[in-house]
Amino acid sequence: MSLRSPLGKVRGLGSAKEGVAHWWAQRMTAVALVPLLIWFVASICAMADAEYNAVRDWIATPMVSIMLVLMTVAVFHHAQLGLQVVLEDYVHTEWRKIASIAIVKFTAIGLAVATIFSIVKIALG
Repeated sequence: MSLRSPLGKVRGLGSAKEGVAHWWAQRMTAVALVPLLIWFVASICAMADAEYNAVRDWIATPMVSIMLVLMTVAVFHHAQLGLQVVLEDYVHTEWRKIASIAIVKFTAIGLAVATIFSIVKIALG
């Protein structure tokens, strides 16, 4: 026998406990990616006939390097969040779900670090 009301028993439970932060992060990375990807695609199209050294010099520009790092962080975080949702929905064995999510997170972090390292290496010469 409990003296708690039905509302008191369910308060703090349910999908809104931590899912809102995940949903919000995915929407914010999507919003951030819109201008970043438009800028990136337009820049790459403008340099379609550019030489290797011209593209390297473009990447070495401080503002371009910063924009590329921001885009890298947003792309890999957004991809990781999206893949996590897919895995949570479609992988039903608990240990496989946890292992898959961990692999996706570590892969996203590793690829993001490698990409950012490459950008910084080009930027700093």
